[in-house]
Amino acid sequence: MKTILRSEPVIAAIGALASGYLKFAYRTTRWTQIDKDKAALLFDGQPVILAFWHCLVPMAPVVWPEAYKPKLRVLVSQSADGEMITRTVAGLGIKAIRGSSQKKNDPAKTKGGMAAFREMARWMKNGGSIAITPDGPRGPAREMADGALMLARLTRAPVIMVGLASRPCIRAKTWDRTVFPRPFSRGVIVWDGPFHAEEEPDNARLGKLWSERLTAVLERAESAADGL
Repeated sequence: MKTILRSEPVIAAIGALASGYLKFAYRTTRWTQIDKDKAALLFDGQPVILAFWHCLVPMAPVVWPEAYKPKLRVLVSQSADGEMITRTVAGLGIKAIRGSSQKKNDPAKTKGGMAAFREMARWMKNGGSIAITPDGPRGPAREMADGALMLARLTRAPVIMVGLASRPCIRAKTWDRTVFPRPFSRGVIVWDGPFHAEEEPDNARLGKLWSERLTAVLERAESAADGL
């Protein structure tokens, strides 16, 4: 059964169904945006690193401006689950760079991590933007891996953070408690930034600071959604 579920036709079908469902959910949700001015660089089409926690992978594509999608790449793992995510976001008009955020103190064991890092750096050098889940693909949840920090330092690109929530929603029993939007719900998008890696030279302190900020923006979105 596991082999069948990971076969090419099945993965393609799941990706098409998932992208169709998400399009419907996005369009029928009543969205409220908070502090949208903090994402002005994103909406102006300038190169940025867009960061959100892994639990928001099904929610995040709704924030990306349609006209800006050709300039955006999203980092997706090289796993079978990552292939399904790649097919899903492709159905939403977004292309992926395959690889994983580098693990703390052990980049050599990160599948495709260095190759993906180089590809992301080249993409941003040519004026593109990257969307990244700094705790992906396997956690720990809400703990920023070094790859996102290294990319921000190398490219000197501003980091825009986003948190999303919808009520009602579907929450999976996964390591990150992945959130899926439900059609005809109420949604909240909260923005924060821009942030620059130069603000803190120490990686450990910067990772802790940015993890706290990214968690805070997610918690603000959840709190606001609860109040709708």
